[in-house]
Amino acid sequence: MSIPVTARFPVARPRRLRRTAALRRLVGETHLRAAQLVLPLFARPGKKIRRPIRAMPGVFQLSPDELLREAVRAHQAGVPAVLLFGIPDRKDARASGAYAQNGIVQQTVRLLKRELPDLLVVTDVCLCEYMSHGHCGVVRSDSRGTRILNDPSLVLLARTAVSHAAAGADLVAPSDMMDGRVGAIRRALDTAGFTETPIMAYAAKFASAYYGPFREAAESTPQFGDRRSYQMDGGNAEEALREVALDIQEGADIVMVKPALAYLDILHRVKREFGYPTAAYAVSAEHAMIKAAAANGWIDERAVTLESLQAMRRAGADILITYAAVEVAQWLAA
Repeated sequence: MSIPVTARFPVARPRRLRRTAALRRLVGETHLRAAQLVLPLFARPGKKIRRPIRAMPGVFQLSPDELLREAVRAHQAGVPAVLLFGIPDRKDARASGAYAQNGIVQQTVRLLKRELPDLLVVTDVCLCEYMSHGHCGVVRSDSRGTRILNDPSLVLLARTAVSHAAAGADLVAPSDMMDGRVGAIRRALDTAGFTETPIMAYAAKFASAYYGPFREAAESTPQFGDRRSYQMDGGNAEEALREVALDIQEGADIVMVKPALAYLDILHRVKREFGYPTAAYAVSAEHAMIKAAAANGWIDERAVTLESLQAMRRAGADILITYAAVEVAQWLAA
């Protein structure tokens, strides 16, 4: 969009509209609201478990009862949604805990929807936390080496998404980056009668160094290799747009860019190109870096967090997934 030239100084004085906080709010272009926030939470089996995540200050692995307490606190602060990750007691080569009827995510969804029916419950649909090898798909080793098999993984991902919907999830969010997974999940949901369950696709998910602390939180570090054969290369902007287009064609209702701050250009292009509801995920290292710098007195945690989220909104994000969701909602209400 071109910027029209209307007048020059001294007739034009942009500072006139910056004199007071009320004026600045009146003409503000980008707004943060608690209604845009999603809080990620990590569920693990047990009771009264609240295990700190060393690399993510203020974030915990939580048993369902403790997670409910966090969800209540978030909901009371005005955060409308949580995003659930599960950490099972046992892992195997078929990720059976991911789609178990009484799996940790399924248990937690049922609890949240019973106790907090108005809270939106989003579930991360991936296999890495449940796989003994830590990868996001089925692994095969043969004479050609060790590979992540795309199409067999789709069957398990679709089964997982259906089990989450059956437990009461409001949205399912596939994060695996297998080709065709959105279509496979949409077909499975529709066949099982969950035609109203939306899909929030991790559409442009990059292989990023910013995920480091998350691997500790979700206990999902790959036992061999890395995830570059399925997550995107950080330099590929055009490919990101193709990935988003494919997910939309396959039935995604919301698309996501992950990580957020290092990929604001992608976020902006996705929103401009497709106009779909777009989420940005402020990932674990973004949270950890702000927390660490604030703990050392180098930055103002509140100011930097809000400025970072405002940048995501300005770039095009409609939905902000952030570990600071509760604090942000409280700051915005103050």
